[in-house]
Amino acid sequence: MIDLEELSLKELKQLQKDVDIAIRNFKDRERRKALAEVEAFARDRGLTQADLKALLGRSRGGLPAKYADPNNPSQTWSGRGRRPRWVEAALADGKTLDDLAI
Repeated sequence: MIDLEELSLKELKQLQKDVDIAIRNFKDRERRKALAEVEAFARDRGLTQADLKALLGRSRGGLPAKYADPNNPSQTWSGRGRRPRWVEAALADGKTLDDLAI
């Protein structure tokens, strides 16, 4: 056991760095081990890597855009979350959300 009271600040900081590296390495090893287990499980059931990629490719994804900036149609907003500045500016200019609807 390490007596932390005996260590200098420099030694404590080095120990902290060493522990952080050891934790990262441990997590990496566990991740690789879990991935190998998943691959073996899939292989035993006749699944290919393409099958797994297709399964993982189904992400939640973003919401479709409902509103677009009339001055720059590449700027869009789904209508959820904080309003972008261009929406706020358009509303301040007297436009409505219906005016910005796609």
